[in-house]
Amino acid sequence: MTEKTVADFWFDPRCPWAWLTSRWMLEVEKVRPVEVRWHVMSLAVLNEDKLDELPEQYREMLAAAWGPVRVCIAAEQKHGSEALGPLYTALGTRLHNRGQELSRELLAEALDEAGLSAGLVDAADSTEYDGALRASHKEGIDLVGQDVGTPVIAVPGSDGSPIAFFGPVVTPAPRGEAAAKLWDGTLMVASTPGFYEIKRTRDVGPVFDD
Repeated sequence: MTEKTVADFWFDPRCPWAWLTSRWMLEVEKVRPVEVRWHVMSLAVLNEDKLDELPEQYREMLAAAWGPVRVCIAAEQKHGSEALGPLYTALGTRLHNRGQELSRELLAEALDEAGLSAGLVDAADSTEYDGALRASHKEGIDLVGQDVGTPVIAVPGSDGSPIAFFGPVVTPAPRGEAAAKLWDGTLMVASTPGFYEIKRTRDVGPVFDD
């Protein structure tokens, strides 16, 4: 059997674009020998030194974004990294596909669906796990630099060192062979020495599955 490539994926559950990329990665697992390993990063941490430059609405979103990432990192600390995938799916389905408002009840429901300890919801309002959260965030950001957001994906290069990149930002999440082609192309450009960026203006918002 072909050995699977581990793709490390850093996410903030509040980001709709990271959510779409994560659903694409689950499709990639079906069509390529790839295994996704989930990690937490934080838009609130990423932007904490830029708050004065940001619109008020975005600052409010960042303030609320601490809760979900704290719950995620607490779940990882208590139950291991394998807890993150199911929890992320439970959170993202509610926040993005269903458009539910972020609340303590939503966090509790997601924990229950993922089969995790109900008491982890208290982490949303605690700084107990912030050290671990910042360490996880830093691990991903150190691979790509500060001029990115979420998600960050890293795979081993041919020499064993990580090839890391932000994105891809895509909507809706590609399926089947389209997912495979995007994965192959992303790895091709990301592994090119000296390659840094492809970008164009987004003219549509996130399109989620029903």
